[in-house]
Amino acid sequence: MFSLIVVLSLVGPALGYGKYRYSIPHGHDVLSPCRWGDKSWPGVGHTNQAGGGDLNPFGQDFKAEGFKYTVSLCQKDSDGDGKTNGQELGDSSCSWAKYKRLAILDKATGHPGICEPLYSSACLGRSDWVKCSF
Repeated sequence: MFSLIVVLSLVGPALGYGKYRYSIPHGHDVLSPCRWGDKSWPGVGHTNQAGGGDLNPFGQDFKAEGFKYTVSLCQKDSDGDGKTNGQELGDSSCSWAKYKRLAILDKATGHPGICEPLYSSACLGRSDWVKCSF
Protein backbone atom coordinates (compact mmCIF):
# COMPACT_ATOMS: atom_id res chain seq x y z
CA MET A 1 0.00 0.00 0.00
CA PHE A 2 2.81 2.41 0.90
CA SER A 3 4.48 1.72 -2.47
CA LEU A 4 1.27 2.60 -4.29
CA ILE A 5 0.99 5.91 -2.44
CA VAL A 6 4.59 6.77 -3.26
CA VAL A 7 4.11 5.95 -6.95
CA LEU A 8 0.88 7.94 -7.16
CA SER A 9 2.48 10.93 -5.46
CA LEU A 10 5.15 10.98 -8.17
CA VAL A 11 2.78 10.70 -11.13
CA GLY A 12 1.32 14.22 -10.83
CA PRO A 13 4.64 16.08 -10.82
CA ALA A 14 6.00 13.84 -13.55
CA LEU A 15 3.14 14.81 -15.83
CA GLY A 16 3.94 18.47 -15.25
CA TYR A 17 1.71 21.16 -16.57
CA GLY A 18 0.92 19.87 -20.04
CA LYS A 19 -2.53 21.40 -19.57
CA TYR A 20 -1.02 24.77 -20.49
CA ARG A 21 -0.57 23.54 -24.05
CA TYR A 22 -4.37 23.82 -24.32
CA SER A 23 -4.08 27.46 -23.27
CA ILE A 24 -2.21 28.71 -26.34
CA PRO A 25 -2.87 28.37 -30.07
CA HIS A 26 -1.21 25.30 -31.59
CA GLY A 27 0.01 24.35 -28.12
CA HIS A 28 0.53 20.76 -29.26
CA ASP A 29 2.26 21.75 -32.48
CA VAL A 30 4.86 24.32 -31.44
CA LEU A 31 7.85 23.78 -33.66
CA SER A 32 11.27 22.82 -32.42
CA PRO A 33 14.19 24.83 -33.81
CA CYS A 34 15.94 21.45 -34.10
CA ARG A 35 13.88 20.53 -37.15
CA TRP A 36 15.99 17.54 -38.20
CA GLY A 37 15.12 15.65 -35.02
CA ASP A 38 11.92 15.98 -33.06
CA LYS A 39 9.56 18.26 -34.93
CA SER A 40 7.76 19.69 -31.89
CA TRP A 41 8.66 21.23 -28.54
CA PRO A 42 6.06 19.94 -26.02
CA GLY A 43 7.47 22.00 -23.13
CA VAL A 44 6.53 25.25 -24.90
CA GLY A 45 7.30 27.55 -21.96
CA HIS A 46 10.42 25.72 -20.80
CA THR A 47 14.07 25.51 -21.73
CA ASN A 48 13.72 21.72 -21.58
CA GLN A 49 12.08 20.42 -24.76
CA ALA A 50 9.99 17.90 -22.80
CA GLY A 51 8.93 20.51 -20.23
CA GLY A 52 9.80 21.15 -16.62
CA GLY A 53 12.70 23.10 -15.23
CA ASP A 54 13.55 26.68 -16.11
CA LEU A 55 11.16 28.86 -18.07
CA ASN A 56 12.20 30.25 -21.43
CA PRO A 57 11.33 33.89 -22.32
CA PHE A 58 7.83 32.94 -23.54
CA GLY A 59 7.21 30.90 -20.38
CA GLN A 60 8.26 33.86 -18.24
CA ASP A 61 5.88 36.16 -20.12
CA PHE A 62 3.07 33.56 -19.99
CA LYS A 63 3.55 33.35 -16.22
CA ALA A 64 3.52 37.16 -15.93
CA GLU A 65 0.13 37.14 -17.72
CA GLY A 66 -1.29 34.76 -15.09
CA PHE A 67 -0.76 31.71 -17.32
CA LYS A 68 -3.27 33.11 -19.80
CA TYR A 69 -2.89 33.80 -23.51
CA THR A 70 -3.78 37.47 -23.76
CA VAL A 71 -3.72 39.99 -26.60
CA SER A 72 -0.73 41.57 -24.88
CA LEU A 73 1.15 38.24 -24.83
CA CYS A 74 0.13 37.57 -28.44
CA GLN A 75 1.51 40.92 -29.59
CA LYS A 76 4.77 40.56 -27.66
CA ASP A 77 7.98 39.17 -29.15
CA SER A 78 9.16 37.16 -26.14
CA ASP A 79 12.22 35.66 -27.81
CA GLY A 80 13.35 38.82 -29.64
CA ASP A 81 13.47 37.30 -33.13
CA GLY A 82 11.32 39.95 -34.79
CA LYS A 83 8.12 37.88 -34.91
CA THR A 84 5.31 38.28 -32.40
CA ASN A 85 4.28 35.33 -30.27
CA GLY A 86 0.99 35.32 -32.17
CA GLN A 87 2.74 35.09 -35.53
CA GLU A 88 4.86 32.17 -34.35
CA LEU A 89 1.82 30.40 -32.88
CA GLY A 90 -0.30 30.94 -36.00
CA ASP A 91 -2.49 33.65 -34.45
CA SER A 92 -1.27 36.78 -36.21
CA SER A 93 -4.62 38.52 -35.62
CA CYS A 94 -4.51 37.74 -31.87
CA SER A 95 -8.10 36.48 -32.05
CA TRP A 96 -7.62 33.01 -30.55
CA ALA A 97 -9.23 32.29 -27.18
CA LYS A 98 -9.13 29.06 -25.18
CA TYR A 99 -12.83 28.25 -25.47
CA LYS A 100 -13.49 30.03 -28.76
CA ARG A 101 -13.96 27.25 -31.28
CA LEU A 102 -14.24 29.40 -34.41
CA ALA A 103 -10.87 31.14 -34.34
CA ILE A 104 -9.14 30.82 -37.68
CA LEU A 105 -5.48 30.06 -37.22
CA ASP A 106 -2.59 30.11 -39.59
CA LYS A 107 0.04 27.40 -39.45
CA ALA A 108 2.48 27.73 -36.53
CA THR A 109 5.73 29.11 -37.93
CA GLY A 110 8.16 28.92 -35.05
CA HIS A 111 8.68 28.82 -31.31
CA PRO A 112 7.66 31.91 -29.29
CA GLY A 113 10.33 31.27 -26.64
CA ILE A 114 13.33 30.48 -28.83
CA CYS A 115 14.98 33.07 -31.05
CA GLU A 116 15.14 31.68 -34.58
CA PRO A 117 16.97 30.92 -36.72
CA LEU A 118 19.19 29.74 -33.89
CA TYR A 119 22.52 30.60 -35.45
CA SER A 120 21.56 33.91 -37.05
CA SER A 121 23.36 37.08 -35.98
CA ALA A 122 20.11 38.39 -34.45
CA CYS A 123 19.80 35.34 -32.21
CA LEU A 124 23.38 34.87 -31.03
CA GLY A 125 23.39 34.80 -27.25
CA ARG A 126 19.58 34.72 -26.98
CA SER A 127 19.02 30.98 -27.15
CA ASP A 128 22.38 29.50 -26.21
CA TRP A 129 20.58 27.14 -23.82
CA VAL A 130 18.98 25.26 -26.75
CA LYS A 131 20.79 21.97 -27.34
CA CYS A 132 20.06 20.31 -30.66
CA SER A 133 21.43 16.79 -30.94
CA PHE A 134 22.74 15.87 -34.37
